Parts: sequence; structure tokens; C-alpha cells
Amino acid sequence: MLKSLLFCLIAGALALSTAPQAGSQTPSPRNSSLDAQQALHLADTGRCRQAMPLLLRLTRHPLGAALERRLGFDGLKCARALGNERDTVEFVLFLKQRFPRDPQVLYLATHAYSDLATETSNQLIAAAPDSVPAQELDAESLEVQGNWSAAEEVYRKILAAHPGTPGIHFRLGRDILSEPKTPSTAQRAAKEFEAELKIDPGNADAEYVLGELARENNDWPEAIKHFSQATKLDAGFYEAFLGLGMALNSAKRYTEALSPLEDYVKARPQNPTGHYQLALCYDRLGRKAQASRQIALFQKTSQALKTDQNVAQPPGKQTPQ
Repeated sequence: MLKSLLFCLIAGALALSTAPQAGSQTPSPRNSSLDAQQALHLADTGRCRQAMPLLLRLTRHPLGAALERRLGFDGLKCARALGNERDTVEFVLFLKQRFPRDPQVLYLATHAYSDLATETSNQLIAAAPDSVPAQELDAESLEVQGNWSAAEEVYRKILAAHPGTPGIHFRLGRDILSEPKTPSTAQRAAKEFEAELKIDPGNADAEYVLGELARENNDWPEAIKHFSQATKLDAGFYEAFLGLGMALNSAKRYTEALSPLEDYVKARPQNPTGHYQLALCYDRLGRKAQASRQIALFQKTSQALKTDQNVAQPPGKQTPQ
């Protein structure tokens, strides 16, 4: 839910982009610098309402990295102080565009988006506390805490009142799979994903998870059916292409496996699994040179992945070789 809120905020800022008006005069670098100093002084002395129009205008002109960074920080601080969502997102986007890898920028962006998401969720709860979206938000909060059973209760309450609500059976299935496994876990989860598809036949995620459950059970025809449907519903769902290729390989249907695996490797060249499965497919089809090339890529990407994992871990916590 928070991700959806952040996406909407970013999209709204982009849609409301404030490009310079046709025929407007571009101020000289000297004037822009003086205006920037004035705006920064106003912001630093707490006069944000006076500073904001000038700060916003200055984001459209080059001022040099040091001045732009200060301007962005002060603009973001003032936007938050004034409670202006649109200006908050605009200054975050300005800073991330100018300084995409700056740790302080990323830190401030994280807090700004988190605050906006919290404020928006509070508005939802205040406006419609008993609505389906408000209950979904409650369930998602419980999921973040790992309280899957409590989240399930909320989802079942939604279904009791609104049985045709799309997405709820899918989330129930997801929560069931997140709980400690029991002999009935897969069956219970599959029942929810199948119920979801009756409500929303276009849910590619439900098809994919049913494919994964079937693949784990070595039920290749069922896995192939669900993975294939997921790729038809969402042509950009590349993990479904990998699942389909793996299931077809396991069913020894190598000719059919070739296309989805080649599509996956082209889209996700950094994933070793794709290269390994494609190498297997080429080998079984007698295309030895192409199989060897994929094995080499499998080894290369596996090593790169291992290196990235080691770098991400603190000293002394490297993965054993």
C-alpha cells in the first residue's frame, strides 16, 4: 500500500511538472545566484511562505551543484513545514535528479515519502475508517509486523461483507504461504488463488503462484498451464517466462522451452538461473556451442552475484566459500 501511495505521489508530481512558460526570460546567472541567496536566507530564517515561490522557480535554472543542493534541502524543509505534498515531491524529485547517489538526498527522500504515506493513510482512516481500502491498510500493517493470522482475519472480514472484492483472496493465499508450513499449506493457499481467479481472471500473479505450487509438486502439466497463462496476461512478467521454461525443461519439452527461456535471459541477463536453464535446453537440443556459452555466462553471473552478496555483508560476515 505504501509503495502504491509513493508511486501515485511521484506520478502526480510528474504530471504537474512546472516547465518555464513560453516567452519567459531566462534570468542571468548573476541574478539567479542573488535570487538563490535571498531564497536561502528567507528559508533559513523560517520565512518559508515567502521563500517557497522563489525556491520553486530557481529549481528550473542551473546554479551549480553546491547551491542547488542547499536550495533543494531548504525547499524540502520548507515544503514539509508548510505541509505541501506537491512541493515536497517536487523538491525530492529535483534533488534525486541532480544528486541521484547522494546518501543524504536518499535519506531525506526516504523520510519525506514515508511521512507523506503516513499522512495519506491517516487521511484515509479519518475519512472512511470502515471502508475496504482502510481495512486493507490495516491488514497490510499487520503483515509488516509478521502477524499473518491477524491479517487473514481482516481479509476474511472484508470478504464476508464484500465477497467479490478483487485481490483479497490473493492476499489471503500469500499470507497462508508466509506462515509456518504445514501439510495443508499448499492446498489451502491454492484454494485462495483459484478463488481469486474466479473473481479476477486477469490476475497474472495468482496464475504464477499456482504455477510455482504445481512445479514444487512436480506437476508439470499444471505448472505449464498456469505459467503459460501468466505470460499471456502480462508480457512483462519475466519470472513467469522463467517458470514456464523450467517446467517445460522438466517435462522434457525442450523445443517449447527454448523461446520463454531466451526471452527471460534477454530481459534478465544478470540471473544465473536463466543461463543454467537455457544451457540445459540447448544441450538437450544438441546445440552444444550455445550450451557452452550459457554455462560460461552462468558461472560468470553466479560469481558476480556471490561478490555482490559478500560486499553487502559487514566485514567478517562473508558467505563461506
